[in-house]
Amino acid sequence: MSRPEPALLRPDNFTPPTRTPWGGTRLLREYKRAWVDASARGDLVGESWEVSVGPEFPVRLEDGELLSDYIARDPERVIGEEARRPHRTTALLVKLIDASEPLSVQIHPSDDYAGLASGECGKPESWYVVDRAPGAGLYLGLESGVAEPDVRAALEEERSLAPLLRFVPVEPGDFFLIDAGTPHAIGPGLTLVEPQHVIAGQRGVTYRYWDWNRRYDAEGRPDPRGSARPLHVEHALRVTAWERVRARGFIESIRVRAGEARPDAPASYLALAGDGALTSAFLRVGRLAGTGRTTLPTVDRMQAVTVLAGEVRVGALTIARGRSAVVPACLAGSDVELDGAHALVSAVA
Repeated sequence: MSRPEPALLRPDNFTPPTRTPWGGTRLLREYKRAWVDASARGDLVGESWEVSVGPEFPVRLEDGELLSDYIARDPERVIGEEARRPHRTTALLVKLIDASEPLSVQIHPSDDYAGLASGECGKPESWYVVDRAPGAGLYLGLESGVAEPDVRAALEEERSLAPLLRFVPVEPGDFFLIDAGTPHAIGPGLTLVEPQHVIAGQRGVTYRYWDWNRRYDAEGRPDPRGSARPLHVEHALRVTAWERVRARGFIESIRVRAGEARPDAPASYLALAGDGALTSAFLRVGRLAGTGRTTLPTVDRMQAVTVLAGEVRVGALTIARGRSAVVPACLAGSDVELDGAHALVSAVA
């Protein structure tokens, strides 16, 4: 069997607007316009699942083959150490997200949470800020002194949770690790890359605390006469890591301020999580930026390259802005050629 080569992924694995009523216009207008006919679906897109093998929104290679089938043809050489785990496919999920409205306030359980049903798992994730409107930010953790009775009372009285949450203004290049037990919400005006870890063959669970008291019609459009999205308050309160997420220094413990990428600088790779500034048991994330030659990390994992500016070349494959590709584990440590590039590299730990 010939050695697997890097594979370009389709650029149009979008979730429907009913799932992302908060979606914005940047994904199609700025990142996907060269590859997708926006007139056929309208500009509003909240999520593009760049790398996914799950049944909800599986991604395909440029030639139409499912990424899961590409992996299954040679799992040892494509996903490396992951091939020795029970499901022999990848736990990596990578999304591009653009929000014109705030997302609901959410939280993920740990994989061993007793309230999970069979086939469910947690969803450790991370956020890399690509762009932001002035003043935009994230809701992360709780203000000092906030306890469960405060949150429960606000929810029961349909008051805003915002005063109880920490609002964190962000800049391009900021990176955050969102572990189990962390209340979080993406604010309006943000474009992010979101690498996640979802155990292969299972469904990553999100519990929704609060959705800003919004209501929607059957098509997912805001409508004060419509229905609210389901909340999961008891589960959300039960899995909250109360002490950790309201502690002094919490934000600094989960953030790397990498600064804005410089596509005109010499080519470089900056490790962010896993083997970088932050420790993670689930994800390895780093940034490629600049012009010239550098190398990918030497890890026995499949690595996803999501290009946000310029071009990245891996062997004979060119990955342009708005596209993602996967690099097999057997090609770890490969040289990459950057041309005015800005890209995120994601893998499981």
